[in-house]
Amino acid sequence: MTTSTSLVYLIALPLAGAVILLLAGRRADKWGHLLATALSASSFGVGLYQLSQMLSRPTEERAVTQKLFTWISVGSFNIDAGILLDQLSICFVLLITGVGTLIHIYSISYMSHDENRRRFFAYLNLFIASMLLLVLGDSYLNLYVGWEGVGLASYLLIGFWNQKPAYATASKKAFVMNRIGDMGLSFAIMIAFATLGSVSFSGVEEASHTASQATLTAIGIMLLIAAAGKSAQFPLQAWLGDAMAGPTPVSALIHAATMVTAGVYLIVRSHFIFDAAPTAQLLVVLVGAVTLTFGALVGTAKDDIKKALAASTMSQIGYMILAAGLGPAGYAFAIMHLLTHGFFKAGMFLGAGSVMHGMNDQVNMRRYGALRKFMPITFATFGLGYLAIIGVPPFAGFYSKDAIIETAFNAGGIKGILLGSTALLGAAITAFYMTRVMVLTFTSPERWEKDQHPHESPWLMWLPMAILAIGSVSTGFLFTRGDSLVHWLSPVFGEHEAHEEHFLPVIVVSGLALTAVVIGVSIALVKYQFSDVDAEAPQNVSIFTRIARKDLLQDSFNESVFMRPGQALTRLLVKTDDKVIDGTVRLVGTTAIGTGSALRKTQTGFARSYAVLILIGAVALIAGIWVVTQ
Repeated sequence: MTTSTSLVYLIALPLAGAVILLLAGRRADKWGHLLATALSASSFGVGLYQLSQMLSRPTEERAVTQKLFTWISVGSFNIDAGILLDQLSICFVLLITGVGTLIHIYSISYMSHDENRRRFFAYLNLFIASMLLLVLGDSYLNLYVGWEGVGLASYLLIGFWNQKPAYATASKKAFVMNRIGDMGLSFAIMIAFATLGSVSFSGVEEASHTASQATLTAIGIMLLIAAAGKSAQFPLQAWLGDAMAGPTPVSALIHAATMVTAGVYLIVRSHFIFDAAPTAQLLVVLVGAVTLTFGALVGTAKDDIKKALAASTMSQIGYMILAAGLGPAGYAFAIMHLLTHGFFKAGMFLGAGSVMHGMNDQVNMRRYGALRKFMPITFATFGLGYLAIIGVPPFAGFYSKDAIIETAFNAGGIKGILLGSTALLGAAITAFYMTRVMVLTFTSPERWEKDQHPHESPWLMWLPMAILAIGSVSTGFLFTRGDSLVHWLSPVFGEHEAHEEHFLPVIVVSGLALTAVVIGVSIALVKYQFSDVDAEAPQNVSIFTRIARKDLLQDSFNESVFMRPGQALTRLLVKTDDKVIDGTVRLVGTTAIGTGSALRKTQTGFARSYAVLILIGAVALIAGIWVVTQ
């Protein structure tokens, strides 16, 4: 591992943009968006330079570190603020800065009429800088700083239009649920330091070879809780749909390409913990399998185009978590799907924003229809992303998702059959609800209101969409050609011996996956393309549809199991504090005051009264002495 002196610019450039725009105030309104975009692009340029430098070195010397300063030095607790750039983190750096810059460019036009555009771009730069710190930190504590920075930036961006109470509530909900997950990360750091004596990745990995399985399982479970919060995985997934309240570029940046992938990064970065803790690894698999199914089912019933895509994101991140839980066989495929997903899902979110731009901010797909004639570029770019996510060859999702399905089947035994079947079911449902989105928006008969005049978006919006669409087409093939991504990441995860015997041959898995896609697409076409679609959501629907519309009752569950009992417990604690704790304190004071008031009555100021008391006291004293001496 070598050292570098230029890594800090990756983070410093967008961070400087955020600071400048926030401190400059209204004076930067005219040029703030240009500065923020330029600095994000510059960070991407630094990332490309670092990639070229990495490629010029031997494989064993490609990971580089940089110590910035000594952060904490208390007794045996010594932490440096350091940066680690290796084959894993460079993938995230290029995704964050590359896709992030495209979203900056898109936002120049999308947010052009917003009077607070400068502040919006400042928050975008702050988010980019925080996300880069998250993936570049060389220890769990450094990662934690970026982790919290991402949480702050997402809160600011989701609630950017907080003058609307619903939007402010959505940002608060995301913030609170992420804090629950963040407790898991903080506990993992504490356990690691208390038991392993280190919080750096290298130190924890080295100590994990001799640590007890109970310790590693505890750390692994805490890390999984953190990942579930940040990546909207079961049971901390309820915030993601509401987070669509933010401007659409925020959805593309946070909920497609970057923030929600942080949990996947945390798990694969901590692969040495999960490899040595089978129980924690099994829980990762279960969380991924449950969430990919959960998100897909929710997506089938959403009429809001952004919420349908949000449910899709939840499901696709579930695929990544599932792959990460499959151990060495799945780590690289989790990252592959993460990277391909970053392209096609960001492109579709930007496409949704383009549709909203042309439809007076209408988000109800039942009020769309036939937009392919009026928005041909949006239709084409969104369509390429659609083909990628449902897994049609040769588009990106075909390579990455099929690899996960194959790895799931190869887990072996009943476990492999269940996981592989779940992944196949998710593929079929994904094909259904994404075809539903495509048909309702672009190919079904028009259903919009007369005062709407759909039109194509300006070039600053469709150019980033076109570039992302190219990634939706090409990245899967590039990453799988000669197992390029697997070999690239092998220094991080270690060499993995491929299965000599597959539970199912690759061609069979691909055939099953394509069959699932055809079934899902066919059902959606029959239901929405070749049948009449109401402009209003029908109310006479099955109980499953009603439940799916309510996000499978996740909010109702949280309200019943956590919020209401929490409120009752809070009221009980307040009453206990008032009646018992404060009441005891008040009783002491009241007793003292009452005793003083009673004794005060004996102080009359009359000499005869005091003489009588002296006489009584003297008689009592003499009587007492007499009794004692008898």
